[in-house]
Amino acid sequence: MTFPLNERSARLCDELVAQAERLRCDASLYVGGARVIDLGINVPGGLEAGLLLARICLADLADVKLVPGRTPFSHWQAVAVTTDQPVAACLASQYAGWELKAGKFFALGSGPMRAAAAREPLFEKIGYTERPERVVGVLETRQLPTVEIVEQIAEACQVPTTNVTLLVAPTASLAGGLQIVARSIETGLHKLGELGCDVRRVVSAAGQAPLPPVAADDLKAIGRTNDAILYGGEVTFWVEGIGDDELTTLGPQVPSSSSGDHGARFAELFERYDRNFYAIDPLLFSPAVVVFQNLTTGRSHRFGHLAPEVVAQSFEH
Repeated sequence: MTFPLNERSARLCDELVAQAERLRCDASLYVGGARVIDLGINVPGGLEAGLLLARICLADLADVKLVPGRTPFSHWQAVAVTTDQPVAACLASQYAGWELKAGKFFALGSGPMRAAAAREPLFEKIGYTERPERVVGVLETRQLPTVEIVEQIAEACQVPTTNVTLLVAPTASLAGGLQIVARSIETGLHKLGELGCDVRRVVSAAGQAPLPPVAADDLKAIGRTNDAILYGGEVTFWVEGIGDDELTTLGPQVPSSSSGDHGARFAELFERYDRNFYAIDPLLFSPAVVVFQNLTTGRSHRFGHLAPEVVAQSFEH
C-alpha cells in the first residue's frame, strides 16, 4: 500500500470545515493546538456529516451511501460501503484499535492517525505504516478531547499538536451512529485476520447494514449499532489466491452466528458481562452474512444468516 491515508483524510476534513455550518458541525474548536471538529456533541450534526465522517475514517478509499434497506429491512435506510482497497481503508484506517485514556477521558480512536502511530500488532501483519506531516483521527465520544489526549496523539504520531485534527461524535447522534454502521466490511475483514487468514487476499469488498434510529442515550445506541451489523449486516468479499476448499472450511467461522453469544441483543450481552466489552466473545463481532466471490475459480460461497427479529427488538427497545 502506498496511499497517503492521513493526507487523503485531511483533505476531506478541509472540505468539511468549509461546509461546517451547512453540515451543522462546529469546526471552530482548538484543544492544545489541535483542530477539533464536533459533529454531534454540542451541535446537531446530521446524515451528510455522518457520510463524510465515515469517508474520512476510511481515508477516502471507499464509497459510503445511504440506500433503501434490503428485505427484510426495507422499512429502514441502510449504510452501504464499497471499496477496492479494503485493507488500507478498513484495517489501516477505519478500525477502532487505539484506546485513548487520560484522567476521566476515554475513547476508542480510529482513522488514519493509527497508521502514523502504528501501535498495534495489526500493522506488522498488513505491512503498512506512514510518517505524514498531519494526522487525522475519529473519536466515538460525548466528551471533547483534553490537552493531554491531544499531546498523547501528537507524540505517538510524531507530529506537532497543531498538525492534529480530531473529529468527535457520540454514538447517539446522526453522524456518530452512521459512521459506526459503516463498519460492516471492517468487522468481517478483522474477523478474517483473527482467524488466521491473510486479509491481503481480499481485493474488493461491499457491505451494508440497516441504520438504526438514534437512541435516547449512548449505551442504547451502542447496542443498536452493534446489532445492526451482527444481525443485519451483509458483506461480500472478492478474493484471490484462496482455494474453494479453504473457503468452505473458513467460511462458517466468519459470520457472527459462529459465536456462542449469537442470538442475544448486544445490550443484553453487555449487561450479562458486567459492561465489560472485552469479556464478550470476540467471535461475535462480524456481519450476519458473509459472501466470498472467488475470482480465481468463479465460485461463490455464502455463510451465516440474517436475524431480523433481533434487529427489530433492538431498534424498537
